[in-house]
Amino acid sequence: MPPDTPAAAPSPSAERPLKARLARLWAYFRQYRIGWVMAVAGTLIGGLSEATIPALLKPLLDEGFTQRTLPVWAPGVVIVGLFGLRAMANFASQYALARIANDGMVLLRRQLFARLLDADLALFASQSASRLANTIVYEVQNGSAMLVQAMLTAARDAVTVAGLMAYLLYLNWQLTLIVLVLAPVVAYIMKVMSRLLYRVTQQSQAATDALAYVVEENVLAHRMVRLHGAQAAQAARFESLSLQLRRLALKATRAAAGTTPLTHLVSAVALSLVIGIALSQGQQGQSSAASNVTVGGFIAFIGAMLMLIAPVRRLSEVVHPITRSLAALERGLDLLDSVPPEAAPAAPITPPPRVRGEVTLQNVRVAYPDAEAPALAGISLRIEAGQTVALVGPSGAGKTTLVNLLPRFVVPSAGQVLLDGTDTARWPLQHLRAQFSLVSQDVVMFNDTVAANVALGDASPDRARIEQALRDANLIEHVATLAQGMDTVLGHNATQLSGGQRQRLAIARALYKNAPVLLLDEATSALDTESERLVQQAIAHAMKGRTTFVIAHRLSTVEHADRILVMERGQIVEDGNHASLLAAGGLYARLHSSSQL
Repeated sequence: MPPDTPAAAPSPSAERPLKARLARLWAYFRQYRIGWVMAVAGTLIGGLSEATIPALLKPLLDEGFTQRTLPVWAPGVVIVGLFGLRAMANFASQYALARIANDGMVLLRRQLFARLLDADLALFASQSASRLANTIVYEVQNGSAMLVQAMLTAARDAVTVAGLMAYLLYLNWQLTLIVLVLAPVVAYIMKVMSRLLYRVTQQSQAATDALAYVVEENVLAHRMVRLHGAQAAQAARFESLSLQLRRLALKATRAAAGTTPLTHLVSAVALSLVIGIALSQGQQGQSSAASNVTVGGFIAFIGAMLMLIAPVRRLSEVVHPITRSLAALERGLDLLDSVPPEAAPAAPITPPPRVRGEVTLQNVRVAYPDAEAPALAGISLRIEAGQTVALVGPSGAGKTTLVNLLPRFVVPSAGQVLLDGTDTARWPLQHLRAQFSLVSQDVVMFNDTVAANVALGDASPDRARIEQALRDANLIEHVATLAQGMDTVLGHNATQLSGGQRQRLAIARALYKNAPVLLLDEATSALDTESERLVQQAIAHAMKGRTTFVIAHRLSTVEHADRILVMERGQIVEDGNHASLLAAGGLYARLHSSSQL
């Protein structure tokens, strides 16, 4: 859970040199080669055409006004042609770079979502949903668009500056040296400010994540917040994080805004020195270069100097969007780097399409990080194919951990889990998980149709099988009353259905999958009597011919199980059926007598 007052951890990408960071991003933005040709050509033409504007002043003043030899129509034709060329070049470069940005964004976002789908499950314990969504959707989109636009601005202005500097050298190289001497000062200012902006940007990202997480929590827990009158406390959390984000935004603005006046000051110093020296040269004739200075040449030189200020200013300001975009995109790259996929088997087998359902645990131990005691402490057992096994015991006994071992949602710290005699560590995960269906108390449905939710994961769903699964789950009559029947979109997590209906829809999904092993984790908890009766009937259909593991606290759910495993502190302390365990007078009997079953 993100803290209320987040501190930005250093990004691994931030430790790399800028060149290496850009080179890594280049892999995502290099695909559209025609676009790069258009962008480079448009940028060069646009930047150089802007640099030619002051060059037009010299012949206009000298030949047009002083010597009066310039044709009247010539300036208009040249100006219209020049600006038309600039317009076409700018359009081509902007469109090409927009295409490059969007292609790169799609590629990076596709990789991030693919990693989300196959990530090690520890990711979902350490990252909130809002942070992952913010990284994959918003950070990548904003970072791609901002980076490419900033690079366009920087490239165009760099070409303009180079063109203007070349023209200034041509007019008067002595005066131009003054500008070149001051250039390192501007470069140093930009370097210092970029580092500061990068740090502030990372802190802002962390603060944004924390703020989004507060919103996410209050959306998910809206009933509890109102029931406990916690609005004021939650509003205070939100306000604190909002103010922190505001402070960081203002800090970033101060850093970015401070770059502009500093570069302006350096430019003003250069301009004043140039004007002073040029006037001195022109008045005193101290050099051959000065003696050849014309009014048009002097105005063109000053014009080019003045035109340098705008692109130099934009180059100094482009540090902020480039820094912000790099931080956003590198956050996605860091997610790819830091989150490994689920471990593939070292020596994979070629599994059968369907197992019989025999499950064996051999001295299995599970220890979670930072836990004082293991969740499972050396469990060994064998379950015959087709048996129904109930797991009971106090909270924290290890029941859910044991069930999560089977589809490898949890990896054992020691020991082996065997399915039909083969270690599940050697099964390809997709094939292993195809052998299991799961129904839990926390039903998760997608914002899709009834049919799509039942046939989840099936690329070619069979409507007849979907209908039969709904019938066996005692839900077909209700589905028939919906506006579009099985094609009705259920909305967010199917909240328009009652608790019992959502539970039966989950059972229909398990029936449709028709896996040989069924996992039921508190599937009838928190239901009223009528809903429980319908769900129990649906569960009875689902259990036929399958190995079934049942975690439950209700007696009606476990008393007919073939075996009941009683767990306590990560160990199996009793094993038998309902009658034998009651007769033994142990933990099961005590739980039963105290109405905890």
